[in-house]
Amino acid sequence: MNLIQKSIEMAAIYKENPKVEAIILAGSVSRNWHDENSDIELHILWSRAPEDEDRQAPIQRVEGQILSYYPYEEEEWSESYITKEGIKLEISNFLSLAVERFISDVVDKYETDYNKQCIVASIQDGVSLYGEEKVNMLKNRVAEYPVELSKHMVSENLWIGNRWNNREALLKRKDWLMFYDVICEVQKKLFGVLFGLNQMYVHHPAFKWMPFNTERMTIKPENLHDRMTTILMGNPEKSTKELESLIEEVIILVHEHLPELDIREQKKHMRYTK
Repeated sequence: MNLIQKSIEMAAIYKENPKVEAIILAGSVSRNWHDENSDIELHILWSRAPEDEDRQAPIQRVEGQILSYYPYEEEEWSESYITKEGIKLEISNFLSLAVERFISDVVDKYETDYNKQCIVASIQDGVSLYGEEKVNMLKNRVAEYPVELSKHMVSENLWIGNRWNNREALLKRKDWLMFYDVICEVQKKLFGVLFGLNQMYVHHPAFKWMPFNTERMTIKPENLHDRMTTILMGNPEKSTKELESLIEEVIILVHEHLPELDIREQKKHMRYTK
């Protein structure tokens, strides 16, 4: 079944509840990045806290099988289930007031918290399935990426961590598990810098969908995606040198696009090795 059509059908069920203020189609389906392994992600915005009956009634309507069901935590109620047609849905329930607060934290206070940014990104790219006036109001709030948020993202992520300084020792010891953990950590930090430079809200805390996101970036090192892939799959010594080169190229981009940002301490720290 077409995932967009199924999303519309499910939204029609959820919106029958008078406490629902808006429904947003999020994730890969909303961005047309989905494939045969994709599921449907819906963000349900509530005027009042949903009870178990509110959350479970739509699942029962479609004879769904619950895969996970979480209580209120970190200002979200979430559940996932499979419909009788075999389509998986990931539901994130938020109070509308909480979403508005997340937006304020990111666009007004320049918080870099990835979980909050993911919600903001879902609003920016999401498709309104119900409550269009409410959704458009939220979209207008996140339409302009703040320059100060860009600076915070770049400055924070250029602190790539002490473990990078141990890369030569890890190579010599062939301590591969820790080595690749460090490599992945540094790659994520570089992506954090590039998301900031490109004024893109982070879409996923683990940087899912990177082929699509690197394609969207206009400010980036040449052949970024291919080089990041090779670093993970190639010779460890060459991978280390390639990642060092990428770091230097990203620093050049920072100086070019945010020349007023003082990153001297970050540069001094990341070039120390032992």
